[in-house]
Amino acid sequence: MTDPIADMLTRIRNALMVRKETVEIPASNMKKAIANILLNEGYVSGVDFKENGHEGLIEVTLKYTADGKPAIGGLQRVSKPGLRTYSGAKTMPKVLGGYGIAIVSTNKGIMTDKQAKAAGVGGEVLCFVW
Repeated sequence: MTDPIADMLTRIRNALMVRKETVEIPASNMKKAIANILLNEGYVSGVDFKENGHEGLIEVTLKYTADGKPAIGGLQRVSKPGLRTYSGAKTMPKVLGGYGIAIVSTNKGIMTDKQAKAAGVGGEVLCFVW
């Protein structure tokens, strides 16, 4: 697999389209950090880490509104393996005018665009979530 983060986002997107309750994703430290950000920002209702011998699995419990619409309106991969996208602290992109979040990989760890701006660090813009 050349882009595991894109695979994670696609698995979540596909599970939302068919109204699944949970989705399992092969684990890595970066994917765990992204899943925790989605949980902390309220886009998913639960994240559970399971061991299966190798790398483990991340089980993400998806969140829906009362009328059945997903809490995640969209997921977009920004920085790809063939074309990396970086941003400074002052030029951090706004997602839908501040409605969504950008997930950024910095030298202080993976964080949202607002956290990176507050910490005064830039980094690789991994994805947009709204």
